[in-house]
Amino acid sequence: MHKTIAACGFGLLIAVLPVTADVLTVPANPSADTGVDLPARGEVQSKVLKHYGEPKLRHAAVGGSSPAQPRITRWDYPSFSVFFENDHVVDAVVPDRPAPLFNTNELSAGS
Repeated sequence: MHKTIAACGFGLLIAVLPVTADVLTVPANPSADTGVDLPARGEVQSKVLKHYGEPKLRHAAVGGSSPAQPRITRWDYPSFSVFFENDHVVDAVVPDRPAPLFNTNELSAGS
C-alpha cells in the first residue's frame, strides 16, 4: 500500500515539473555554396595538385595499418583543407564554415 502511495506521489511530482527544450534553428538554405572552389570527392592527389598547385602545408599521413584504418592525409591551402584516403579526396572543408545539413526535414518534425 505504501509503495502505491509513494509511486502516485512521485508521478504527481513529475507531472508538475516544468519542461524545457533547446530550439535548433536551421538556415533557410543549409546547402548554400561556400563560395570556394573545392576539389570533388574521389579526385586523385595528382589532379588536385594540377588544379590547385602546391598546398601551403602537407600534414604527415596517419593510419594505414589495416584496411579498416586507411592512410589519411591532409593538405592545407590558404582557403580550404583537403582530406585524402590513400590517394583519393574524401572531403574538402572551408575552416569556420560548417558542413551543409542533410535531412533537415527530420529536425523540424516536432514543430
